[in-house]
Amino acid sequence: MGLHNQQTDTVATPGQLQLKKLHDGDRVLALAGNPNVGKSTVFNELTGLNQHTGNWPGKTVVNAQGRFMHNGCDFILVDVPGTYSLAASSAEEEVARDFICFGEHDGVIVVTDATCLERNLNLVLQILETSSKAVVCVNLMDEARKKGIEIDFDELRRQLGVPVVAASARSGEGLEKLVGQVYAITHEQRQSLGAKVDYDPQIERAVQQLQPLVEQAVNGRLDARWLSVRLLDADASFRMALNEYLGFDLLDDTEVSQVLEQIHITLPDDRIKDLVTAAVVGRAEQIYRQCVYIKNSNYTLRDRKIDKILTSKHTGIPVMLLLLGIVFFITIIGANYPSQWLSDGLFYLEDLLADWFAAMHAPEWLTGLLVYGMYRTLAWVVSVMLPPMAIFFPLFTLLEDSGYLPRIAFNMDRVFKRARAHGKQILTMCMGFGCNACGVTGCRIIDSPRERMLSIVTNSFVPCNGRFPMIISIITMFLAGAVVLPLQSAFAAVVLLVVILFGVFMTLAVSRALSATLLKGMPSSFTLELPPYRKPQIGSVIVRSILDRTIFVLGRAVAVAAPAGLLIWCMANISIGDSSLLRICADFLDPFGRFMGLDGMILMGFILGFPANEIVVPIIIMGYMCSGNIMELSNLTDLKTLLCQNGWTITTAICTIVFSLLHFPCATTCLTIYKETKSLRWTVFAFILPTVCGVMVCALITGVSNVASFF
Repeated sequence: MGLHNQQTDTVATPGQLQLKKLHDGDRVLALAGNPNVGKSTVFNELTGLNQHTGNWPGKTVVNAQGRFMHNGCDFILVDVPGTYSLAASSAEEEVARDFICFGEHDGVIVVTDATCLERNLNLVLQILETSSKAVVCVNLMDEARKKGIEIDFDELRRQLGVPVVAASARSGEGLEKLVGQVYAITHEQRQSLGAKVDYDPQIERAVQQLQPLVEQAVNGRLDARWLSVRLLDADASFRMALNEYLGFDLLDDTEVSQVLEQIHITLPDDRIKDLVTAAVVGRAEQIYRQCVYIKNSNYTLRDRKIDKILTSKHTGIPVMLLLLGIVFFITIIGANYPSQWLSDGLFYLEDLLADWFAAMHAPEWLTGLLVYGMYRTLAWVVSVMLPPMAIFFPLFTLLEDSGYLPRIAFNMDRVFKRARAHGKQILTMCMGFGCNACGVTGCRIIDSPRERMLSIVTNSFVPCNGRFPMIISIITMFLAGAVVLPLQSAFAAVVLLVVILFGVFMTLAVSRALSATLLKGMPSSFTLELPPYRKPQIGSVIVRSILDRTIFVLGRAVAVAAPAGLLIWCMANISIGDSSLLRICADFLDPFGRFMGLDGMILMGFILGFPANEIVVPIIIMGYMCSGNIMELSNLTDLKTLLCQNGWTITTAICTIVFSLLHFPCATTCLTIYKETKSLRWTVFAFILPTVCGVMVCALITGVSNVASFF
């Protein structure tokens, strides 16, 4: 097994997944499995750094592809989205089903969890019905041994009829044997029988009627028995995918359609689904009983004890809030010094760039545009955004890898159901803490289109890392200043947590209102798996959170901040009469800003900060100082003095925090919303909705403050 970095050619046809092949002899493998079985770890261990990502054709579902070599043969490994069943109910599950059933692959690696094999066998059996070109990887054997779980692999191989390999992907155990078995099924003429599921006599009689007709129609392109079972289930999305794969509609065959009509007279669709599911589950239970022995029946006792605290209706939410507060506290404390060091370095580089432009005798306007406009904006965004993200994302990933995040969804499911929303929405909100665009993308995990749209249009109520620095700075300057110095960071974290809870409250309130009006409907139920608690891999967490999340989000912010810097510099340096264009616009907005407890310059900061929330404060500073360039003040004391000189009060500070929480999403998030919804109307609505909420809440706070000032 090894890696290589040769140049590749992309091979693709319309409607197919692009695969980078070195030569025609490459073998394509699907990597399938339930969520939380260590599939990504297997993928990373096999492919190393030789990976790339893209989107599935016609879907906004990300795919990951990697390569590895064994016995001189190149294998292309396609990481299929995690799924519990081939009966798809979401975009990710449809992608998984279509690639497993109809993808032009040479074999499937099915990853399972040794600690909960019975549940995983349901998917294994479904996949083996489609093809016997498969290898089952029983992962997490190290965890199984700790819990006293023994597996008879010889019997398991006999029951499933395909190669089965024991592995612990995190340590690399069993992976060499796994690729050896993969090589065998894709190169050697080894006959694998695959597991056969015996269905209820009614289903078996129906299959016997259909199978000869289906076999003749598909001409060996698909397993006729499996396809006959699936045709009994009137699944529209499956039939659409089948028609696309075959190039014709199988139901146009008169004999096939007539037999199906006769079968459905005596067997309703719901009855068929129940019988088919019961047969698969029953076969999985039978195999499990014959192959798995548990020495200690209380092996889950530790997890259950922890869950009594973390998922209790009395302690679950308080513990969740405590952990969230700790994450914020560490982020606030940890980001201060790195942010300052990064700022010093980047602004030192700015001085060098300015000197270089001067030495080149560049005109002042060009130096201002590129150095004091574009570069300074980028420097501010990077220095302010990178440190908090580099701390927050690893902490978030640690909670994710430990198995705690599904517990958060469990705790909040009842709350979100009362708002007629989906419990999984809390997970998309957690993603939004890092980046709202990531949170919007994460809404794919919600199956219901109505509830997915609710989650998308309300995700910006969660402050992203671009808004955290401004909120934290204002809290520190105007609210935490009255607290003794050693406690200021802790107090700021508590106030920040209150702000977050207010955002959650607004999410629930708006979701409830939309569910009664534009997005009417009742909350759907969902099956939530609580994975076992696991010790996170620190190295993997750091690499994944820094490279896959932090750098990715930062790159998008930089891409939109650069042109924004050019625009801001132009507005600040183009004068009409005695005032800059920036000041003229701010004066125009000032009456409306005062109505909200703000002023025109603050509103201009938010408007011009549309490309990236990180530049709102620099724009406000630039406007107040009547400077043509974005300015950086040396500390928060100087910044507070400047703000107070321009009329800021406690009310102004609170309203600015609230409007930062409740205002239009940034450009990157809006673009992501459009890509996810494919609707300009919903994108505009997602832009207007939080803004209207922000204006109303700020106006209410200002009104209450004005009334209170009379007493």
